[in-house]
Amino acid sequence: MKSLLVIGITDCGKWSNYANWVTQGAQSVETINLSWKNRNLERVEECDAILLSGGEDLHPRLYGMPERISELDPREVNERRDDFELHLIDLALRKELPILGICRGLQVANVFFGGTLILDIPSTGKSDHSKADGVDRVHEVEVVANTELARIVGMSRGTVNSSHHQSADKIGRGLKISAAAQEGVVEGLEWEDSGGRSFLQLVQWHPERMQDPESPFRKNLLHEFLYQASKYKLHCSIH
Repeated sequence: MKSLLVIGITDCGKWSNYANWVTQGAQSVETINLSWKNRNLERVEECDAILLSGGEDLHPRLYGMPERISELDPREVNERRDDFELHLIDLALRKELPILGICRGLQVANVFFGGTLILDIPSTGKSDHSKADGVDRVHEVEVVANTELARIVGMSRGTVNSSHHQSADKIGRGLKISAAAQEGVVEGLEWEDSGGRSFLQLVQWHPERMQDPESPFRKNLLHEFLYQASKYKLHCSIH
């Protein structure tokens, strides 16, 4: 039996941020870069949990709007990554692996379950949630009562960072909103009914680079994710 928790993290330009976050202060955690470049989906078999990282926009063909690709910067769309990660989510769910999605991770999971995305939040008249002068914006989120996210963070509202211009629109099958920002921009998704299902938390903020290491929107989320990975590992070792 392997002695370390193994966290598979999808590849992106800031992959090391996520790897450093999940391994901080925990010598018993190692990471695998799950990448469309390496075509290494088979390494899911080694993982105790999956982290879906941030990055490029999804191609709108994946949620029934192929004609709207002209509204996006082609440099910010990677169809090979899209396809790789949709297959990865399918494999992870079949294996009942714990999943944490961050920013794009929320979006790709929502699309996997049949949801759609707002292509550009400011163009809908809502406040800009993207970086300002290269720095994450900061805003409040409202956490929906009686959700798993509310249990994890122990708060009904709080402050998070923000670096995205897209968000969930139609919510995917089997999911529900767990947190939202001003004007209703979706900030969190989870199972509509988590009974008997593997762990799934999807957040729009970036806990891996929040400035306050003690924020429950960073610290508690990581603690719960690693706890769920440990439970999965223990379950596999028994069975």
